[in-house]
Amino acid sequence: MRKGLFLDRDGVINTERGAHTVRLADFEILPDVPQAIKEAVDAGWVVIGITNQSGIDLGLYDGKEMERMHGYLHDVLAERGTAMTEILYCPHHPSKGKCLCRKPGSLLLERAAARHEIDLSASVMIGDRERDVLAASAVGVRGILVEPNTSLLEILRTHRMIA
Repeated sequence: MRKGLFLDRDGVINTERGAHTVRLADFEILPDVPQAIKEAVDAGWVVIGITNQSGIDLGLYDGKEMERMHGYLHDVLAERGTAMTEILYCPHHPSKGKCLCRKPGSLLLERAAARHEIDLSASVMIGDRERDVLAASAVGVRGILVEPNTSLLEILRTHRMIA
């Protein structure tokens, strides 16, 4: 079993804009995220994005545009010689019904753990909303609540997840 580092997307990986990030032109990766992910991977973490993307259900953007954003992230990380293992997302909006995959639901964390042989008790979820920490807590993952757009590298160092 491996340890997982679960990252919320908006506000942790890319800039939280205060509105849905609906197109690639608005998808701004936070400055030290590539280095932080590289150091985490090098330290033995399986890095997985866990994100609510309700704008899909609202019709603000589609899965294809979201995949373009994630493809861009993949390319930026590859330039630094690293990668995230996977990004899992919930496309549902709470106004259209309740689902288990939308945080604070824990289904995406459980799915990631099963797919990648992750020990949830040895894992961490970093997010900028209480729902991120609640999803983590529901499955025994340590949650770290941060201010949006905080340095991921500093968070990982402060919590001694990397050297």
